[in-house]
Amino acid sequence: MTEGNPRSDGDPAAPPVRRGSRGKYAKSAERRRAIVLAAIEVFSKSGFRDGSLRDVAEKVGITHPGIRHHFPTKSDLLQAVLRWREDEALAKANRVRLDGIDVVHAWIAAVADNVQNPTLIELEFALAGEASSAGHPAHGHFARLYTKSEEILHRAFAVMRDRGQLRDGTEPALAARAMLACTQGVQALWLRDRRIDIAEVLQAQLTVLLRDPLASKPVQ
Repeated sequence: MTEGNPRSDGDPAAPPVRRGSRGKYAKSAERRRAIVLAAIEVFSKSGFRDGSLRDVAEKVGITHPGIRHHFPTKSDLLQAVLRWREDEALAKANRVRLDGIDVVHAWIAAVADNVQNPTLIELEFALAGEASSAGHPAHGHFARLYTKSEEILHRAFAVMRDRGQLRDGTEPALAARAMLACTQGVQALWLRDRRIDIAEVLQAQLTVLLRDPLASKPVQ
């Protein structure tokens, strides 16, 4: 996006460059990030329907008009929250390129790592429940997210089948769906009982799918 950037091609119509403009935009970006992080907390605790822009503004320490300067509607803010969440996940995934069982091991590690920030788990479940309605602004996001997640796991299990790592008769598509369902289920249980070891449960699910149970744990 280039809106607001001064032109430097000698065009007499170009607006003058103002000193400190770079700092101004940096400050605006920092404020937007603070709003998004505050919205994560508000939407996690109250849900999207009950959480308000005023609640987010109060947590950030700005006025209601101030927050609407950055996000005119609550739907705009929700989209920013979801983009931030997806960008975080993609940044982690892009650090390494894996295939087969290593993808599943990385999946388990990433899900288990979410316990370090329980607010994000609470947010996902609060929004996912509300977004089951087709009219919810996050409905399309979660539909795409689950489809993409299932495709990633399906490809991984297909590679594992071709390498002879899956139990006889185990279909990659069903294995992917089972792992995704287990992931959703164990996180929901963990929200009610923090003593649950998410990685242990997911590794147990992986074990029942494998020809060699010892392969359910990654090599250290």
